[in-house]
Order: sequence, then C-alpha cells, then structure tokens
Amino acid sequence: MKVELVHVGFDNVIALNRVVAIVSPTSAPIKRLVRQAGERSLVIDMTNGRKTKAVLVLDSGHLALSALQPETIVGRLALQRGAAPSSAALPDEEARSS
Repeated sequence: MKVELVHVGFDNVIALNRVVAIVSPTSAPIKRLVRQAGERSLVIDMTNGRKTKAVLVLDSGHLALSALQPETIVGRLALQRGAAPSSAALPDEEARSS
C-alpha cells in the first residue's frame, strides 16, 4: 500500500490513508471531542504553540491538531495529487457558487 503524506505545518506531515475527517475546531462538539481525546492521551498537537485551525480525525481514534486551515490542507492534497486547487473545494461550496 502506498502511503501519501501531506504537510500540515511546521515541518509536520500526516499519512492521508489514516485521516477520516478534517474539521474546524470551532464548534462545541469538536471542542468536546478534543478535550475528551486529550484526557485519554489521544491528541497529537502539531501546532507548535499556534492557534488550532484544523482537527484531523484519524482512524485510530487519535486527533491531530494543525495550525493550518482545513481548506489549506485540502488544497495541498489536491496539488500533491496533480489536481487544480479549485477542484479541492468542498462540494457544498461548489453548489452555492453555481
């Protein structure tokens, strides 16, 4: 199996085949999820002390915190795969702009 890595800021990379979701940390349910994962030592902080702007949910139950916006991470993934960054837009954003 080929492992794709994507840069999530500050020389940190994550294996994309392990990522289940990339979400914004602003909602109460996500904040609660991060707090509970922290209590169980399942948080990987990749922010280098910066504000958390994205939470990557991994298939192992771990949460990776990134200082990059979710859109930035998705855009880097699209560039890495050879697609145009605009094609990395979320489906609901495309529907609104049409």
